[in-house]
Amino acid sequence: MLMARYVPSLAWLVAFEAAAKHLNFTRAGEELGMTQSGVSRHIRALEAFLGVSLFQRIGPRLVITEAGRTYAAELDRVLNDLEKASIDVVRGWKAELALRVAANASVASRWLAPRMDRFRARHPDLSFEVVPTLSQIDFAEAAVDIAMLRGRGHWHACQSVPLMEETVAVVAAPSLVPLGERLSVAAFAGYPQLQNSSRSDSWLKWLRAHGERHSGPLQGPRFANMSMLINAAVSGLGLAIVPVLLIERELAAQTLHLPFGPPVPSGESYFAVYPEGKAHKGEILAFRDFLMAETRPFRQA
Repeated sequence: MLMARYVPSLAWLVAFEAAAKHLNFTRAGEELGMTQSGVSRHIRALEAFLGVSLFQRIGPRLVITEAGRTYAAELDRVLNDLEKASIDVVRGWKAELALRVAANASVASRWLAPRMDRFRARHPDLSFEVVPTLSQIDFAEAAVDIAMLRGRGHWHACQSVPLMEETVAVVAAPSLVPLGERLSVAAFAGYPQLQNSSRSDSWLKWLRAHGERHSGPLQGPRFANMSMLINAAVSGLGLAIVPVLLIERELAAQTLHLPFGPPVPSGESYFAVYPEGKAHKGEILAFRDFLMAETRPFRQA
């Protein structure tokens, strides 16, 4: 004979979780779309079911008891697992079974995401998730299987496969520099030079690559990442130095162009990087081969 589970109402548990987080029934109710009295009723019902006090009133303050604190910590894990299982059912696959791919946020959104339909066409049964990362990544902590990273090819306990050299160019919108106009390297000083906070030496490296000496300040609005920088350049705010692989659409649509000539090497390259302990996994090797195929035109350029 099956015994009924000793499990409280899910509505009570959700109300308790919110109340434990906010230590305020009113804010818990706002989060859940309930009234303060509704949250209070759920908490009283849960306490009666358990036979344990979960909160105490000390003056105007709501204080969680030791039993409540322990219960909240366990409940958070249980509800997270329940939510995850529910999402897995809806989407038809378990998140932990998906191939987790990482790349710099701008590379992921501007270069990788538009190509993932081709990977799906080749591997229709393989679920994947694309997440942002920095060039220095802890694969174990990030739970990532393979990453497309910019660097010099050295990542601890990982295999790194060269994909392509990174090249960068100074770009301008037609509203700032007319299409077809060609400028000398020295002419850059007559325009605002947009800055990238994550690559503060971009202008100096570009000038050095052209053998150009520059002693004055490099001034212009600063942006936190490459996507912001590109959008600012498209708006005509100033000149920007960007990797050409990130502006394929803008160059094709001529919303950006290269008035200072062709790209130059940045000194770094892109690699497919994956942990040595996962080097035998077929789905990782499949994605590595996909990246190699997609970057072949850049290697041949």
